[in-house]
Amino acid sequence: MALTGCAVTPQPLSVADRQATLAADRQAMFGSQEPLTGPVTLQEAMARALKYNLDYRVKLMEEAMAQRQLDLSSLDMLPKLALAAGYTARNKDNASSSQNVATGEQSLVPSISSEKHDRTADLNLSWNVLDFGVSYFSAQQQADRVLILEQRKRKVAQQLMQQVREAWWQAAGAQRLQGRVDALLKQAESALGDARQVEQQKLRSPLDALNYRRQLLDVIRQMSAVRNALSQAKPRLAAIMNVMPGQDFQIAQPADMPVPTLGIDIDKMEDMALLNRPEVVEAHYNQRISALETRKAIAKLLPGLEFSVGQHYDSNKFLINNAWSDAGLRISWNLLNLFSAGAITRTAQAQVEVDKAQRMALNMAVLTQVHVAYLDYQGKARQYELEHELNSVDQAIYEQTRNAVDSGASARLQGILADANAVFSSLRLYQSYGDMQNAYGLMGASLGLDPLPASTKGYDLASLSQAFQGAENKWQGTVAGGAK
Repeated sequence: MALTGCAVTPQPLSVADRQATLAADRQAMFGSQEPLTGPVTLQEAMARALKYNLDYRVKLMEEAMAQRQLDLSSLDMLPKLALAAGYTARNKDNASSSQNVATGEQSLVPSISSEKHDRTADLNLSWNVLDFGVSYFSAQQQADRVLILEQRKRKVAQQLMQQVREAWWQAAGAQRLQGRVDALLKQAESALGDARQVEQQKLRSPLDALNYRRQLLDVIRQMSAVRNALSQAKPRLAAIMNVMPGQDFQIAQPADMPVPTLGIDIDKMEDMALLNRPEVVEAHYNQRISALETRKAIAKLLPGLEFSVGQHYDSNKFLINNAWSDAGLRISWNLLNLFSAGAITRTAQAQVEVDKAQRMALNMAVLTQVHVAYLDYQGKARQYELEHELNSVDQAIYEQTRNAVDSGASARLQGILADANAVFSSLRLYQSYGDMQNAYGLMGASLGLDPLPASTKGYDLASLSQAFQGAENKWQGTVAGGAK
């Protein structure tokens, strides 16, 4: 029966349990968010991502967990205060006798000095100086780990804002082109229906009718692919902002599409990156942690000195003093640890060299990323200028062709093809501008510039959006005018 009671059988979750968990999860994911009340600006999208994005929430919780661990490691430096109490009982007396060492004969009659039932209580306070030193170094290491998590949170925020910037500009371009693509598709499908009737009535030669219909089908195929790609832009942005899937919202269309300027020299960019990048700051903290690990190892080689005081009680009636206090001082030293002092010193020196080499490699990687991001932005800016001019030409051709079609001087197919080319040109223009904005964001991320200031008026969406706008203006001023 005892073995049967200890057996454990699998207990699968019921459908009702899973449904209850699902409802609670949905409420936790979307229940506490501020509703969408109007077109979403870039700054509001960044604010929603920073406040509601689930991946960023995980980083915040990890930082809070590290802070709790720091609090626990600080408590390890305190003295140990132990309270103990006990009760013992036996069925027979703890009787004993004595024996003469010389003759081997019993010298005393059996006697007892303890009761069958005994209660004890002890309160001891002890403090080990060696443990305190090791705990102190451990607490310093944990403090540096908290700072490392702050840098990783900065990195996650920079990457998150970069994703928002890219997704928002894609959604803005998709929203602007969606209506035009739908209208062109409707016009092409109408022309395709007319073409089928012409082909059935044999009003044209079969080859001309088939070529005409094939061109229309090719336009419809290409526009359908474009519409499918455009329709995915908003859901991607919604996922980053943690907006419930399927919820419709509008993008606040920008009045113009300016080209950000980079007025800072590349040498100053290198200095800014080496000072601000989270990875570089994290490397310095890791180096401090390694140095403290060496100090911990050396501290363990020293003698251990322990102070202790205590208060005790024993209910044994045979004792003259049932309550007493004591104090002690104890020193201990493992002399064999001295043989490892040389190895520890050599290991510490090797660790210093490894950390230095890793930092140099990281600095080289950061400098390379700055130069690559700088060249990439310049290339994307030139590409956008070219696409802007090409789009102007394509739109002018479309206007001329549409006027000719309206006046009857040109075929309907030519107007549809010109409209399709104009749509593709606009699509390439918005994609090129989005790529340029993405490259501009990567430029700022490579310099380690934070998208949000250290302090804000509040953490509501309005305050965060305003803070993002101010940080964006300061960011552009920094990149355009150099480090302040």
